[in-house]
Amino acid sequence: MNKIRFSALKELSSHLPVKNTKAYYPSDVFGCDVLTLDKMQRYLSGEAFKQLQQIMSEGGTIDRNLADQVAAAMKTWALEKGVTHYTHWFHPLNGSTAEKHDSFIDVQTNGRIAETFDGRMLVQQEPDASSFPNGGIRNTFEARGYTAWDPGSPAFINNNTLCIPTVFVAYTGEALDYKTPLLKALSLIDKAAVDICQYFDKDVQKVIATLGWEQEYFLVDEALYNARPDLKLCGRTLMGHSAAKDQQLEDHYFGAIPERVNTFMDELEYVCHRLGIPVKTRHNEVAPNQFELAPIFEEANLAVDHNQLLMSTIKRVARHHHFRVLLHEKPYKGINGSGKHNNWSLLTDTGVNLLSPGKNPKSNMQFLVFLVCTAKAVLEHEALFKACIVSLGNERRLGGDEAPPVIMSVFLGQQLDSILNEIEEKVSSRKMSPDEKTELKLNVGKIPEIMRDNTDRNRTSPFAFTGNRFEFRAVGSSANCGAAMIVLNTAVAEQLMIFKRETDALIEQGVKKDEAIFQTLRGYIIACKKIRFEGNGYSPEWREEAKQRGLSVSNSCIEALRAYLSPKARKLFTENGIFTDRELEARYEIKNEIYLKKLQIESRVLGDLALNHIIPTAIQYQNTLIANVRGLKEILPDVYAEVGEMQLKAIKEISERTREIRTLVEEMTEARKRANNQIPNEVERAAAYSATVLSYLDRIRYHIDKLELLVDDEIWPLPKYRELLFCK
Repeated sequence: MNKIRFSALKELSSHLPVKNTKAYYPSDVFGCDVLTLDKMQRYLSGEAFKQLQQIMSEGGTIDRNLADQVAAAMKTWALEKGVTHYTHWFHPLNGSTAEKHDSFIDVQTNGRIAETFDGRMLVQQEPDASSFPNGGIRNTFEARGYTAWDPGSPAFINNNTLCIPTVFVAYTGEALDYKTPLLKALSLIDKAAVDICQYFDKDVQKVIATLGWEQEYFLVDEALYNARPDLKLCGRTLMGHSAAKDQQLEDHYFGAIPERVNTFMDELEYVCHRLGIPVKTRHNEVAPNQFELAPIFEEANLAVDHNQLLMSTIKRVARHHHFRVLLHEKPYKGINGSGKHNNWSLLTDTGVNLLSPGKNPKSNMQFLVFLVCTAKAVLEHEALFKACIVSLGNERRLGGDEAPPVIMSVFLGQQLDSILNEIEEKVSSRKMSPDEKTELKLNVGKIPEIMRDNTDRNRTSPFAFTGNRFEFRAVGSSANCGAAMIVLNTAVAEQLMIFKRETDALIEQGVKKDEAIFQTLRGYIIACKKIRFEGNGYSPEWREEAKQRGLSVSNSCIEALRAYLSPKARKLFTENGIFTDRELEARYEIKNEIYLKKLQIESRVLGDLALNHIIPTAIQYQNTLIANVRGLKEILPDVYAEVGEMQLKAIKEISERTREIRTLVEEMTEARKRANNQIPNEVERAAAYSATVLSYLDRIRYHIDKLELLVDDEIWPLPKYRELLFCK
């Protein structure tokens, strides 16, 4: 057997589950490594605490005096916990998190050192920004960038370091992160939603967007992971024939969690609870060695921070148990990919979920306004909703019969759909009679009763209403949730503002408020028919119907990303103050750049594995067959007459496939060189890679996977799917 693969398989036996002997109650440790507002109160004066509390709930600027007091509180708390360093923790546009650690020490005039941390250090830092994606906002030699404290997300301790959530901007002020525009989008939807709520409840003064993410991931034994260069460098397998058994029997989904995995999950949840991440649900997912983790929903800004923190924490904890985590959307061909469903809703400061039916016609009318405006927002910005979730990895996941189709549509459920159709039918531009109004309001009042028994879900919908929230199911497992939340909250906020303007215009014309709301709603309901779909999103019929409706059916990442620079997207973001034109163009360039570089890495890794691992192994086995044929012909001519033809056929097939692999690798390399040498613009080069390089990966893989079935298992150089997927 190949030495690398043999040693990897042999090493598996040493990875026995480590018993978790430390029992704990989550409520006893939850948030113990987080500087919550309650803890902050112990270190601040009453006036300072009140100021900070007001700024956290309403926004505003922090003066130097308050910043110094908060910094002193943070330092005292951190030192009490044995922490020696602090960092500004932020979300650059490469999709991960970033941090530069500084110790609390400072040299005093007497030559001694002391622990110092003041408001200046808290509020703003200047990390080197030269190597972060910037999309042309700054030159490579211009290294300056600034991080600024986000008071809305609490500081926490991770790896013995005080982490302070911050935004990240260029020297010239443009946002270079996900958090800055997300905070703007959340502020926008707060104001827009409050204005609508005033139609129904004057007590509502604030609305927060909530998010509950569901993180899917794969586990693989680290010994096997280290024996697969493609997993290490690309996060997915670039080759590998499907195992005879994978997920066909549907026996893994919600099955008993393996002991070793359960022990890993126990530690992961313990660490998450200490960090204040309210993880609640864990289970086996559809594919072998695929799992899911989900928390209780939180305010969207904090939820995004927690998901980014989770993605780094899960990798660290997995290593303690000799696992590696795969967050790639499609690490294994032919089986279920991984997504990150974003469950989104709106919550008022009076405790009302605006996407949940209420107890009377008035509250249900409010529910319908927010429901329909959200659907209308998806309709108006369908291309942008697709653009915010596409990537090289998600391009391989979306559209298969295991994930939402790449066609954007909204699922509401048959009962809600029928109620909307009834409103469309009964409401017209003419004045409604009192009886018509009463009947309509009575039917609206029945929504909670109807939905109690009719809240089925449609797993084929990329954007589905699921009882009291919308589930944006198309988001990729490795993505920063901020990208989707920026688009969703901005688009819905804009639609709410338009609804308010149109309804107010009717009221000014003398139409009664309720009737004006119904009339505006009716127009939206009619328009939304184009995006509403209740059927099977996997069916070929839906694809054809979607084309006729004018919806985008392409699964090309490069094509989808162009929506960021459309006139409609520019208007949405710039007029609402979320992005400047320059920031929007930068994000478009960065997403193309990341696509290009990942595809470049994958093609290089595949070329190396094909030429230096697969072909030599195939030739080695071919030589064994040739020697065998010669021996049979010379020593056992009768046996040769029976099996010789079969052996010769295998020898010939190996020759043909190795020749085809070599030819395709050479062609792929030349296509890459042409794009690199002839196209200086990275956006255009990404399009060229997509058009001329991408297809080679599957074509080369096809022949390698066929060789895997031919070549002696003892010498095949890489762990196979049956080993990767069924190792516990």
